[in-house]
Amino acid sequence: MGHREELLDGAAQCLYEKGFGRTTARDVVAASGTNLASIGYHFGSKDALLTEALMRATAAWGEELDRALAEPDTAAGHDDPERRVEDTWGRVVDLFSTQRRLWATHVEALAQAERLPELRTALAEAQREVREGLALTFHTLPDDDPEAADRRAHVLGVVYQALLTGVMVQWLLDPETAPTGKDIAEGLRVLGDRSEAFA
Repeated sequence: MGHREELLDGAAQCLYEKGFGRTTARDVVAASGTNLASIGYHFGSKDALLTEALMRATAAWGEELDRALAEPDTAAGHDDPERRVEDTWGRVVDLFSTQRRLWATHVEALAQAERLPELRTALAEAQREVREGLALTFHTLPDDDPEAADRRAHVLGVVYQALLTGVMVQWLLDPETAPTGKDIAEGLRVLGDRSEAFA
């Protein structure tokens, strides 16, 4: 393994243990067994290194999320749309409980993004990539009108992304009262009923 990979692994360890804002270049050097010059040579700065380490870890979690969302529903009642939503969000919630350190690091990085343009850009790009995938998980988009499909993917994606982030934060702060897949499915149904009432 070269210094670049060692730095990324060391940076990821520091992110989990100390967070984005409290990790120093010397912390990364100690965790990776490299040297300060390696950070500048491979990444240009400590913040650029931490950003790449965070995005790499987030991408790995994103792959797990994709697998959870794509997992076929084999339980009884899988043809019921509300049950499918409940089961799918239940799998997502399971990931929050098993990847708590990563998401605590991610939320802390969001606060740092306002002061670090490179981090903000990386997080914004990742956010845009996630949206369409979330929309396609729960909805079939029209294939006869690409413009309408793009618009629908956008609006559905931003809503599901807001839901995903909100559920994540609730699980980080208070797992005992955080929503379950069943809670989310029921809440979406109630919102749907209200929208019909206002139509």
